[in-house]
Amino acid sequence: MPLTRRTLIASTAAAAVSSAPARAQQSIIRIGVLNDMSGPYRDASGPTSAACVRQAVEEFRNAHGGLEVEVLTADHQNKPDVGSNIARQWIDRDGVDLIVDVGNSAVALAVNGVCRDKDKAYINSTAGTTELTGAQCSPVLVHWTYDNYMLSRSTGGALVKAGGDSWFFITADYAFGHSLEQETSSFVREAGGKVLGSVRHPFPATSDFASFLLQAQSSRAKVIGLCNAGNDTVNTVKQAAEFGITRRGVKLAGMLLFITDIHALGLQTAQGLVLTESFYWDLNDRTRAFTRRVLPKTSGMHPAMSHAGCYGGTAHYLKAVADLGVAEAKRSGAAAVSRMKAMPTDDDAFGAGRIREDGRKLHPSFLFEVKKPEESRGGWDYYKLLATTSADQAFRPIGKGGCRLINS
Repeated sequence: MPLTRRTLIASTAAAAVSSAPARAQQSIIRIGVLNDMSGPYRDASGPTSAACVRQAVEEFRNAHGGLEVEVLTADHQNKPDVGSNIARQWIDRDGVDLIVDVGNSAVALAVNGVCRDKDKAYINSTAGTTELTGAQCSPVLVHWTYDNYMLSRSTGGALVKAGGDSWFFITADYAFGHSLEQETSSFVREAGGKVLGSVRHPFPATSDFASFLLQAQSSRAKVIGLCNAGNDTVNTVKQAAEFGITRRGVKLAGMLLFITDIHALGLQTAQGLVLTESFYWDLNDRTRAFTRRVLPKTSGMHPAMSHAGCYGGTAHYLKAVADLGVAEAKRSGAAAVSRMKAMPTDDDAFGAGRIREDGRKLHPSFLFEVKKPEESRGGWDYYKLLATTSADQAFRPIGKGGCRLINS
């Protein structure tokens, strides 16, 4: 076709129209909340994590304005291949700049590889593996809320000191469960206790824990450590109560329990359980204020530490984006995370803190005991604070994880 003035104008107009969405996309920060929306970890992550991310976005807009943010959600189904494929499509097709949450350690490690290769920011809130800040550490990653070292140090060490000096573990048979059992076993032995044995159950295809509980009971251990999470832990505790195991003087240690699990169990069943969280809605004025703000978005579901981590991590990321500039944050996740590390953290869920060079977010951890029904003042009043571990003591020392970012 001959190039005339008319066709030149038409071609230029078409190019301008087709490039408009691309230009608009360059000014939008896109956040993908990737977690279990339908399986055993739904309550500990799922829609409530997405609600907490949206709360952080809303508060940032209200305080600063001028930054357009979109939030996407997806269900990884607790499958590493599904999670990594979603992450890759989000980044390549949808222009996602930050991936948040990602419970299930196997999925978390797979997504970590994608984000590292694509240079996109990744804030993990709900996986426990310490590999994320160890051998698999990455310049694009922040591990925000908890990890297996923190849980094991707080809960395991405390129970041995309280007389629970013999342990048997019921463990979910995948990366998270293996890591948590290993970490807790180390702290139990360090404190002078003994590990009498363990049994591993398939994940996520187990609902009947009777045989595993009977093996634990026959070991005559004083403490049964539950190295699983979500519905698996809830079902294990319920079935232990049905068998009367705790009435025989055996202590159940939920190595990863969330307030949503306690709510599902009810205080009659959960009373006396000892657990560690890094956030509790009724801990102080700031945590109560955050909870009041987010409850309208969660249908009354009180946030657990996993949900709060999605809020705190997203809030800090957006502050870093504003400080760094949208264009640079979109260009490089490593640049965005580097700016996050350079800025002190402070939010209503976790208070003041910081992010270490290896990507580990530092804040205190809290050892709680679940209240008896008569001790509770009402709905979601579930915890008694037993002990606090300071931020500088709660997590694995920075030099012991094998992270290649240290002194690099």
